Amino acid sequence: MANESINQSRKLFLINFINYLKMSSHKIQNRYYRFSGIRTQLIVTLFAGMLISGLAGCSTSEMAVDTSSAETADQTERDFEKMEEIYWARIDSSKMSFTDADVEFMTGMIGHHAQALIMSDLAPKNNAGPAVQRLAARIINAQKDEIATMQRWLRDRNQPVPVVEIDGLILTISMEMPEEGMDDNMDMEHDTSHGMDHDMSGDEMDHSAMGHHGMDHSNMPGMLTQEQLNELGRLNGEEFDRKFLLYMIDHHQGAVIMSDTLFDTDGAALDEQAFRLAADIKVDQETEIERMKLMLRNMESE
Repeated sequence: MANESINQSRKLFLINFINYLKMSSHKIQNRYYRFSGIRTQLIVTLFAGMLISGLAGCSTSEMAVDTSSAETADQTERDFEKMEEIYWARIDSSKMSFTDADVEFMTGMIGHHAQALIMSDLAPKNNAGPAVQRLAARIINAQKDEIATMQRWLRDRNQPVPVVEIDGLILTISMEMPEEGMDDNMDMEHDTSHGMDHDMSGDEMDHSAMGHHGMDHSNMPGMLTQEQLNELGRLNGEEFDRKFLLYMIDHHQGAVIMSDTLFDTDGAALDEQAFRLAADIKVDQETEIERMKLMLRNMESE
């Protein structure tokens, strides 16, 4: 029973380790070696196979050659524990491998997503058609979760966290600052050589484009002005549907631009969570853009 428990533990670790290797290879493939992706994947697969067969071979040989050899079993266990320790240490250290560009992306995308929530919340209130209401509901569910993920990412790294407040069509974002002393320590750990300039000297930033105090997101690609939001809020039925789709296509394209900018920034998106989130946002929003374009074409043909 004890051996079975150990083998199960090893199997779970190997699955996590292999997934980690695959994720690393995806980053290499997408960021630096786009034309050698097959070779990279092959290396990872072969290495993973060697790990599995090697451990399986050790287990089999221990049973066949000398099941009573405590020394061999102890050595195997120590080797495995060392490999596992290195793996988890690498995972922990990866949380420190972020740049100002990663922080800027998370901070900006929270505000960008928050405006999509305002737009989507109008759909049932403004008598949108069933298809638009379903789309709006999906956007709300997905982007609420992503906002929470990005806030957690920033908080885990002791960075200022945007806190979203929505009052009708008005978006206010204040900054939750890290504990004193914690952010100074983190500054020593991550690369600050890349990223856009942003002043977070206070708990709130000027949000003049929306007439409130908070972060100014008006210069981000795809963001609607307050006048455009007010216009959308006055529309109903088919007029709302058409304008919502047009505005949301632009809004989604802005998020894609932000993701592409992150990937094109040298040294950015090497943090595993940042890479996954930005990649997911890019793929999901590109998919929804095509869906919304199709919806518009269907409306025009009716």
